[in-house]
Amino acid sequence: MKVLELLSPSQWQPLLAEHEARAEELTRGHRERRNAGRTHPVWDFLFNYYPIKPAILARWHPGFGRALLIDDIDPPHVNWRDYHVIETVQGPAVTVDGEALWQRRGTAFNYILDLLQRTQTNPAHFDCFGLHEWAMVYRTDTPRHSLPLRLGPEGTAAVVDSHHIRCTHYDAFRFFTAPARPLNFRVLTREDQPECEQRGCLHAGMDLYKWAYKLGPLVPGDVWLETFELARDIRQLDMEASAYDCRSVGLGVVPIETAEGKAEYVTRQRALSQRSVPLRQNLIGVLSDFSSEFGS
Repeated sequence: MKVLELLSPSQWQPLLAEHEARAEELTRGHRERRNAGRTHPVWDFLFNYYPIKPAILARWHPGFGRALLIDDIDPPHVNWRDYHVIETVQGPAVTVDGEALWQRRGTAFNYILDLLQRTQTNPAHFDCFGLHEWAMVYRTDTPRHSLPLRLGPEGTAAVVDSHHIRCTHYDAFRFFTAPARPLNFRVLTREDQPECEQRGCLHAGMDLYKWAYKLGPLVPGDVWLETFELARDIRQLDMEASAYDCRSVGLGVVPIETAEGKAEYVTRQRALSQRSVPLRQNLIGVLSDFSSEFGS
């Protein structure tokens, strides 16, 4: 059994406040646009494709293996799902209800752990050049975003036609237009996702935000926010290298149809991949410990 780290109110209260303040700053722009009834073609993705509300991101979890000592002020966690109050040598404390959480989510946790481990160890690829975004608008009259195509429909099609598409991420492939799907190096399915997923993929890095969310109270708040920051930075490159012209919303251009653009893309892709590795390993470690204690 994992030895619990007991946090006194003088320890956990500043951590909670710091997390809430940091989350508020990270989501300020989105909340202001939402309250004004405005949308954003780049950043809304972080709250729509990943259906995570700012209020959820602002919830601080101490993480698996920690317990919050209860004093005059109860931690809000006493009223949250998947927590329970226990008796410790220092008095009552609230911590993750591991048995209940495993009973409810164990099957999903096993899948996530396997996927993360295989993503971490499968060979990394840095030769896709972000063409998945181009394949999503290839020879279609209905692009997914309202932004203009930087090279126009014919120029976009010409870029796709002159390159090999090497997308390994099913959740990108499933949005390819029908004419683009046969152009990928292989047909991707949900079933073979663990076989294909790899740490060089931008979307695999972005998905750490999703997996941290799905692990809920197991993930410490600082790690949760780091996955969001990584997803935000990956989203920027993803759209700057896409077929869309994002300059009207303050982003730059990575022209992957040129040698210079490809070089910039790979340099930034490698840096983002390197940032993803310790975060993914952190989630793997948390899940492995939790599974060892409560899994059957």
